[in-house]
Amino acid sequence: MPIKILSASQIRAIDAYSIEHEPISSINLMERASRAFVDAFEKEVSFTNRITVFAGTGNNGGDAFAIARLLFKKGYPVKVFFVKNPEANLSPDCNENMWRWRNLPEAHFKEISKEVDLQCIDCGDVVVDGLFGSGLNRPLSGLYEAAVKKINEHDLPVYSVDIPSGLFVEDNRERRGGAVVQAKKIYSFQFSKLAFLLPENGVYVPQFEVLDIGLSSKAIEDAETNYFFLQKEDIRKLLHTRERFSHKGTFGHAFLVAGQYAKMGAAVIASKACLRAGVGLLTVHCPKSGVDVLQIAVPEAMVDVDMDENENSELIYLSPKHTVGIGPGIGKGKKVRKMLEKLLRESEKPVVVDADALNLLSEHRELIELLPQNSILTPHPTEFERLAGEKFDSGYDRLLSAKKMAKKWHVVIVLKGAYTAVVLPSGRVYFNPTGNPGMATAGSGDCLTGIITGLLAQGYSPDEASLVGVFVHGLAGDLALERVFSMESLIASDIIEMIGHAFLTIQQ
Repeated sequence: MPIKILSASQIRAIDAYSIEHEPISSINLMERASRAFVDAFEKEVSFTNRITVFAGTGNNGGDAFAIARLLFKKGYPVKVFFVKNPEANLSPDCNENMWRWRNLPEAHFKEISKEVDLQCIDCGDVVVDGLFGSGLNRPLSGLYEAAVKKINEHDLPVYSVDIPSGLFVEDNRERRGGAVVQAKKIYSFQFSKLAFLLPENGVYVPQFEVLDIGLSSKAIEDAETNYFFLQKEDIRKLLHTRERFSHKGTFGHAFLVAGQYAKMGAAVIASKACLRAGVGLLTVHCPKSGVDVLQIAVPEAMVDVDMDENENSELIYLSPKHTVGIGPGIGKGKKVRKMLEKLLRESEKPVVVDADALNLLSEHRELIELLPQNSILTPHPTEFERLAGEKFDSGYDRLLSAKKMAKKWHVVIVLKGAYTAVVLPSGRVYFNPTGNPGMATAGSGDCLTGIITGLLAQGYSPDEASLVGVFVHGLAGDLALERVFSMESLIASDIIEMIGHAFLTIQQ
């Protein structure tokens, strides 16, 4: 099942349940988590590097002391700086692990109780950040803020324990301006954190890895949440199998409304992606000027020719069997708007809405009421702001708005970006782990529209088509990157070419 994304209070409750029911002592659970961190760390960091560990006074500091001890025993040169306000109290497990560290022969330990003590610190080659964990609920200040700024000033590789110090687990709107460790990588215990998946926190979380530390499976299963992080296994379970006696009619008929004069590339990209996603039949509605382009570039597609020379203006015939995707390259003229209105009025099934079709909904909001239930909207952040009718200061605000809109309009909103969020009418949100910044290129969104439309036409539910679509799209981009070698060189056609490989990778 997808990895649940839980609140800080839920994580604490699961820790407590695991300690009580496994049973295991809290100090031994801390040891288990620390071993998982060290096992992952040593795969990336050579023992020739000098490791500097920053430990705080809470349980995250206890993890840090245990990690320091385990690394030291493996042969890493380690020193620990214990950052502690004079009035601060240590958690019992932090105190225990601090003394386990200090009692080691030749263990380096220095307490930092004043900001001036930070001035002469040598941070070595690699930093382990264990100042604060998921329990933090207010911005750092004073000594702790100064310590975080000192870590960041050194511009060294930083590996954070569970979460970068200073970052809140979910909503960081109240933390604005507060110092946060700029990690190279986070080893997060058992769960992803919602904050990791939001764009405003990207500078602090360039990459993270979730480590299984053996918390109670029952407690995790019982925990209720609307946020999930997709895994390959989740998508594999959703994929349809093909029977030997299937035929093209078995796999649906997609109807793409795309393109205008000088923007037929969007139609070509969406069409190719739709076919690669496995649809049985594809018809593309386009203006007269685009017919030759499509017939030459995508011979597998049928063309439904608009009466207008340069833009899509009317739909003469739309079969109830068709699954419609609309938007790539269509423009926003009056004729197109009227065509979109007619399409939405007559559609009996969910429609995939992207690009200019989304912008038309934003500019003519009466059209939103015509959306068939469970239609799929695929906006990038700017398109979403137009749909919402407001600008957002944070990805967290945007996500909350998307949840409200998906429920109110009873649609699926695919909020595109890093960790694309699939927001369902039920309020559930699934974050996608695949994809890379090289996919921020012209035509990438058209490719996603084609994939989702192709899946929807094959009989996937709107929820399934969206989840499988974003995962396959991102994975195809990751596989394409391996072929073109640089993010700068990645183009939408590369993504299309790797869609088949993406399906195969999921199935293996």
